[in-house]
Amino acid sequence: MPRKAATVECDEATRARLQKIANSRTIEARLVQRANLVLACIDGHSLQYIVEEYGVQVATIIKWRDRFKKTGINSLDDEKRSGKPKTYTQEFEKSVLQLLEETPPDGLATWDGPSLANRLNVSPDAVWRFLKRQNICLARQRSWCISTDPEFSAKAADIIGLYLNPPERAIVIAVDEKPTIQALERRIGYVETRNKKVVRGMQSTYKRHGTVNLFGALEVASGLVSGKVTNEKKRVDFLLFMDDIIAGYSPDQELHIIMDNHSIHKKADDWLTKHPNVHFHYTPTSASWLNMVEIWFGIFTRKVLRGASFKDTDDLAERIMKYIDSYKESAHPFVWKKREVVGSQLRDKITNLRN
Repeated sequence: MPRKAATVECDEATRARLQKIANSRTIEARLVQRANLVLACIDGHSLQYIVEEYGVQVATIIKWRDRFKKTGINSLDDEKRSGKPKTYTQEFEKSVLQLLEETPPDGLATWDGPSLANRLNVSPDAVWRFLKRQNICLARQRSWCISTDPEFSAKAADIIGLYLNPPERAIVIAVDEKPTIQALERRIGYVETRNKKVVRGMQSTYKRHGTVNLFGALEVASGLVSGKVTNEKKRVDFLLFMDDIIAGYSPDQELHIIMDNHSIHKKADDWLTKHPNVHFHYTPTSASWLNMVEIWFGIFTRKVLRGASFKDTDDLAERIMKYIDSYKESAHPFVWKKREVVGSQLRDKITNLRN
């Protein structure tokens, strides 16, 4: 006569929770199996039936049945285990931090994972895991630019105010130029690395075919960009570009132009007199990062110039303008922000930041 599983009782709420686990397709398979074993015992099935139905040993059924009877549904989880003893102790972690304050070996500018591991005679993976837990990035850097402009606060507030709260019915446009863009020609394509990964490849040698200048204007509210490629970067070129910009707006439209302190942007009183609807706003000295068009220039550099090859300056100019035209389809306003990084944040020792 087949052995009967011991009687197991539970309330309807607990049974419903067990049934939900048993029917789940996302919960771990081991928990699903344990729930089914307990349900089978609750339903009064014999041990032999449960063994044949779920392919487990009798001892396994009895184990989870008795644990459920003792502690309820929470018994389906594994008990906490001590786990493998730590290979790397707090002394190891302390040694890494102390070593980071010493002079790097062999003329290195900074410590890296392999050099730390070699000095401590440990695995580089152990070093990287510890650095990751501590949020220490040895390869990443951050720099800052301190403006010495005595009118920094007033100028910065003026420009930020235009971004956050522009005058009613006015258009805010950020303008700048990217000078001396080189038309470099070189072989480019794809290569397979030693570990079978396919990456972009380019020949180290190249031909120079001259340079061009790009004037760019970003309409802050819409994110639309207009541009003009010139051979030179002079005041007359800048003012001609400004003529092109304002031609797209009504003479009655109030325009606020944000730009840096480059000399070609200055001494434009005669031009401004002819266009009383246009107002120039200059960023503080050494604070061109306040100009939102710089964000777009960064995108443009990555998308068009990095890793590219151009037959001549005409080819370069054509592709620049093609990109500007195509960018209109995906243009959107930028959410401008600037992380504050100042000299007072600099620390000589890493423990000053970690403690």
